[in-house]
Amino acid sequence: MSLILSSTYASGLPDLVSAVAVTPFAEPKLLAFSADTAALLQLPTAFFSQTDAADYLSGKQLFAGSIPVAQKYAGHQFGHYNPELGDGRGLLLGDIQGRDGLRYDLHLKGAGRTPYSRFGDGRAVLRSSIREFLASEAMHHLGIPTSRALSLVGSTEPVQRETIEQGAMVIRVCPSHIRFGHFEHCFYTGDKNQLQRLVDFTVQQHFPDCLNAANPALAMLQQVVVRTAELISQWQAVGFNHGVMNTDNMSILGLSFDYGPYAFLDDYQPGYICNHSDHSGRYAFDEQPGIGLWNLNALAHALSPLIEVEDLRSALGLYEPTLVNHYMTLMGKKLGLSTQQPTDRALIGQWLALLQQQKQDYSLSFRRLADFTNDATGSSVRDHMLDVAAFDQWAELYRARLALEPASAVERKSQMDSINPLYVLRNYLAQQVITAAEQGDTAPLHELMQVLQSPYQLQAGKEAFAAPPPDWGKGMDISCSS
Repeated sequence: MSLILSSTYASGLPDLVSAVAVTPFAEPKLLAFSADTAALLQLPTAFFSQTDAADYLSGKQLFAGSIPVAQKYAGHQFGHYNPELGDGRGLLLGDIQGRDGLRYDLHLKGAGRTPYSRFGDGRAVLRSSIREFLASEAMHHLGIPTSRALSLVGSTEPVQRETIEQGAMVIRVCPSHIRFGHFEHCFYTGDKNQLQRLVDFTVQQHFPDCLNAANPALAMLQQVVVRTAELISQWQAVGFNHGVMNTDNMSILGLSFDYGPYAFLDDYQPGYICNHSDHSGRYAFDEQPGIGLWNLNALAHALSPLIEVEDLRSALGLYEPTLVNHYMTLMGKKLGLSTQQPTDRALIGQWLALLQQQKQDYSLSFRRLADFTNDATGSSVRDHMLDVAAFDQWAELYRARLALEPASAVERKSQMDSINPLYVLRNYLAQQVITAAEQGDTAPLHELMQVLQSPYQLQAGKEAFAAPPPDWGKGMDISCSS
């Protein structure tokens, strides 16, 4: 009992892949799987109880029809073009139709060296694999477009990073692994025919409503701009910092993927940098909207042989209004506002300034605000403020704004609780799980995974997961190395 895969990408774009055999672990061990993702792939949970499940999920034994390939792409890394990129530690195993009728790629990360590994060993370590596994599923249950994670497989194989760590593999699942960097590779190698074939394939497989457009490449770009703007507005609203927004980490479908040194905000610090290798702060939290546009400009430049300059500018012009409008709508909902008023932008800005000045927890402050009352006490959020007078001044404006809303206090709280998560994947929680797993205990991993599947609902006995982080766990920066 397993999956039967096709090779849609490899057969459609054979000049953009290299066939590579998986370098398997000698003794792979299944540490965790996502039943939700398995159901999406129509893979029965009974499969994960098979004695050979870990073999399939680590590439030691291939799924039927699987022909592993490494994809070739390029990209701008920290603003500098690098042509020597591609799947350096991951292999595309194939694709399969999901229960929703869409096709999904299965991509094995940590599968060994490829022609694009450069000086790397092609492996992933348990630390980063756990982080990717958790982030993929956490983001999905927050309602943010993302790649998914099917499985996490560990091993006893040592892998050298800053220290000796344990090797691991994750199977990542998403409709496509095509990145902005795929188009950059075709453009910078000067192969217009290859670029056209890549566009034709991408439109046919993933943007079929663009097929009959006067210029399908332009129609595709317009949709990519809008999807990317909406995605980043969701990142900003939920307080998510990706950490490495290189163009080779940007999905053509507007998905969050390539989870490395990410973080969810603890105290609200708009300039927070989660990647300890990002010395200039290029990918700081408040820089993400601008970087999204920078990356889209790089994509547009790569598509310039197929699209007129004025059309490129027009497509890119969709970004800012889309992002701002989507962000303001989300932030309004986070404050319990179902209508829009001219004063909303100032109200939201003043609230965020209050959180920053008083070093308040981003997620918990919104959650506490759902209990806001019309009397002078305001809500439980007031009790956590260092400068109560400053909060009271803002609360007076907020109270007046709520008077314009049709919803009752009970209805408003219900709506706010449905968009403001109580449980987010804080870095210190992930680190606790990683430490336990490295010592052979995966129970904390499974517990955290279960909590993150219902981020908006109060869960009995899980108070620790909703608590603010300890001092040692605040504002952690994370290594890129995996």
